[in-house]
Amino acid sequence: MTAFRVAVLPGDGIGPEVTRAAMSVLSAACAVDGVRLETSEHAIGGAAVRSLGSPLPAGTLAACQGADAVFLGAVGDPAFENEPRERKPETGLLALRRGLGVFANIRPARVLPGLENLGPLKPEVAAGLDVVIVRELLGGLYFGEPRGFDRAAGRAVNSLVYTKDEVVRIAEVAFRIAEGRRGLVTSVDKANVLETSVLWRETVIEVGKRFPSVRLEHQYVDSCAMALVLTPAHFDVVLTENLFGDILSDEAGALVGSLGLLPSASLGAGPGLFEPVHGSAPALAGRDVANPVGAILSAALLAREGLSLEGVARRIEGAVTRALSGGRTADLAGGGNAVSASRFTANVLECLEPALTSRESRSGGC
Repeated sequence: MTAFRVAVLPGDGIGPEVTRAAMSVLSAACAVDGVRLETSEHAIGGAAVRSLGSPLPAGTLAACQGADAVFLGAVGDPAFENEPRERKPETGLLALRRGLGVFANIRPARVLPGLENLGPLKPEVAAGLDVVIVRELLGGLYFGEPRGFDRAAGRAVNSLVYTKDEVVRIAEVAFRIAEGRRGLVTSVDKANVLETSVLWRETVIEVGKRFPSVRLEHQYVDSCAMALVLTPAHFDVVLTENLFGDILSDEAGALVGSLGLLPSASLGAGPGLFEPVHGSAPALAGRDVANPVGAILSAALLAREGLSLEGVARRIEGAVTRALSGGRTADLAGGGNAVSASRFTANVLECLEPALTSRESRSGGC
């Protein structure tokens, strides 16, 4: 039996709940193909500060670096909002990304069948939304130096820094993804006012010449934000820097109906980091209402991109689609009857069964 090591970081808020859901589905889907997961849990974020005094303990990072893949639930705790930066939960997440060298954040956003009327878009417009946002993850304002906050002087500074090599490697990821999709890369920048964006645009053009089957276009970030709402079906692969990608991918989450639907993969030379796009949502924690779809689909990405298990990934994605027809969590119920998060997860597990096809032909669903 093939075995893989997965480091599991439940994190804060609803993180432990959606992580349990995702890992149960991933383990079951792997078992169908005779694949065994060896999972180990480790603390990160606010939970780690409380128990170990650091948002990313050395043991957690070491376990992640030694794993085949890493799954993260969510990071964020308002109790640490006024703490020094080194004790903030988000500092642990940034340090984890850097420690794993995951520079490419892949965030697919697609309106799932039957959910076309849940977002703010007209159903006929929403139905065409199928985009992959490729976000550079280790540069830009989140990591640039110098940075600091002089509260006494009433002054703060962050530095937006990119090198050509950083732009080349993320652009190559976007063009390769576009080669397997509809062949369009939309590079998003602010080259009319930012020197870093001038470098970004010039470098992306150079990289694009090596991918003749892919068409390249450029948009300013404000224009792109508007176009994602007006003509979402136009977009195929959106390539952008750290801050812009963070914002645009959350916009995409609203457009598909719920931020709870979006998965993500962060990739580099070592083990990949897989997590739902949503935050820790502390107000929902412990209530069995948090939508686990983003986490479960992140587990599918872990299977595909982290472990090269395409069949497992497809099995999970198909089960989620079928389960949505049999009940939805509150954020997707549209005012109707909602099922609990645990009930929805159970439905997904039922839809994973190998005998699904014959049962569907008799009963019409999972």
